[in-house]
Amino acid sequence: MERLKKLFLGFFYAFRGVGTSIRTERNLRIHLVCLAYMLGFLLGTDWFVLTRADWALLMLAAGAVLAAELFNTALEHTVDLATQAYAEHAKKAKDAAAGAVLVCAVFAVIVGLCILLQPEAFRQMFSYFKAHPVSLALFALSAVPANLFIFLPWQKQT
Repeated sequence: MERLKKLFLGFFYAFRGVGTSIRTERNLRIHLVCLAYMLGFLLGTDWFVLTRADWALLMLAAGAVLAAELFNTALEHTVDLATQAYAEHAKKAKDAAAGAVLVCAVFAVIVGLCILLQPEAFRQMFSYFKAHPVSLALFALSAVPANLFIFLPWQKQT
């Protein structure tokens, strides 16, 4: 029974870490909003033709970006805990971690372009929004809550 309790506690701590990072890390929220829009278009329409392998690659790329952002957050907090004073090694560690997130994000965009650059899908999207201007307006208005989610402070930084 004790092993099962430790297992569930491990999951609790992991989810708490993700939740805390969502509340405190703006860049993680940016990645989540981009993922939500992508999934909304892919799951809510039939414009794009995707194989199971395409889905797997898109989810792996998105997961890599989110994981890199969480690793970056963990490293930044660890470095901040280790030293309050300016240290060149601390700066280099933080910059390298941020660079890792950037590399993951750039390659995720490349994966997305390789899979989603489907001219026929974009023609269908254009035709749909041209025929349904209210849907286009609603899509544009969705930027308001998306930006509020990204830029409003969810938790004071300590």
